[in-house]
Amino acid sequence: IEVLEVNEYVFEELRLAPDIVQETQEAWRTFIGLASSRDAAGEAIYSAIFESAPTLQGLFKTPRPVMAMRFMNGLNNIISSMNTSSALKVIVETLGFQHLDLDVTVPRVGLFRDAVAELFEQELAERFSSKARSGLKSIFNYVGGAYIFIRREYAGRIKIIGKSWRTANNKVEGSDDGSEEDGQTGDATAGLGFSFEEAPEKATINTSGSKDGEEREARDSDAKKTMESMKVPTTFNEMFLFNAAVMGFSASTWMQMVLEQFGAIVSNVANSYRLQEECDILALRLAKHKGQKIYLNEFKAVMLAALRSLVPREWSSEHEVAWCWLWENVERLLRQTVGKPTVQARSLERFIRSLTDEAQTKLRSQVYERFFQVAPAGQDHFKQSTSRLHFIADKVFEMTLEIYHEPR
Repeated sequence: IEVLEVNEYVFEELRLAPDIVQETQEAWRTFIGLASSRDAAGEAIYSAIFESAPTLQGLFKTPRPVMAMRFMNGLNNIISSMNTSSALKVIVETLGFQHLDLDVTVPRVGLFRDAVAELFEQELAERFSSKARSGLKSIFNYVGGAYIFIRREYAGRIKIIGKSWRTANNKVEGSDDGSEEDGQTGDATAGLGFSFEEAPEKATINTSGSKDGEEREARDSDAKKTMESMKVPTTFNEMFLFNAAVMGFSASTWMQMVLEQFGAIVSNVANSYRLQEECDILALRLAKHKGQKIYLNEFKAVMLAALRSLVPREWSSEHEVAWCWLWENVERLLRQTVGKPTVQARSLERFIRSLTDEAQTKLRSQVYERFFQVAPAGQDHFKQSTSRLHFIADKVFEMTLEIYHEPR
């Protein structure tokens, strides 16, 4: 099939005719081959889009070279996956999740689509066949419609996540009197199989075989005192650790790493770039983990149990869907970097150590040249001597390595 227009009302798998897919991918490879580099190809796409519609530049706060590279990488992943509908849908959904903060509209999708199609016609001429043109426009219509659908439909999920997260971390603040707090005691352990009030009774049942009544009463009294002395979890972190112990995951120390980063991830669910940064840092931390194998779905199970316990009155199937959706997207972002940090750290360290004094001096200069191209306003803040600028560049290199070794 062909996607002749932007459909913002459904988001399903896209299946294009094999010949259309083949010619579209061939046109894409030809376009990249004609450019001097992948960066140049990305810059050409960026220029075509924003020369056609200058007002769209306000949507993107990222420096031009970085944005051009992202355009290039995103389009390459999408077009390369056109012949596998399920994989394409996952890629588009992940990209849509990462662009929730962009106000994508049907007219804007049309501007993007037509600008890129016109660029291909100019660069490829007769090599840009009608089938390739159809495939390129279809994929832009599909992706654009998906972005709009995801932003609209998932906005409700983000709202649910934000509200329930605040509730999960402010249980005590919401209490007006003692009766309200007492009512939350049972709620705080909902889903665990028992409440704190029920635990002494269970202890009595477990020791009912004793013939000595006084001994049994003493045991019951000790159990009751122990349970009463336990602090009732009132925040997500506390409830998570409590549930992790109950569910048998207390030895999974990697969960603590995720837990420490989880608040920042949830708080930035609608800020795509910050969310990506938080997931990147978490990936670096998990790469340092030694010991048990990491099963991310185990964190999800404990997370849901903790949230159900802390948000019992509001919790519904919509909450379940929203939080599962968030974690599934976080998992996808983390899996993109699985196994890479260790290799990247070694390669970077070897590269920096291999630099001669002359090469280091040249690299420092190139860093500033590139930086001032990307962010011209930066020149107003770097007016120090050359030796001072070189010192700053060296510190940047050191910190780059350091974040691999000590992500936190």
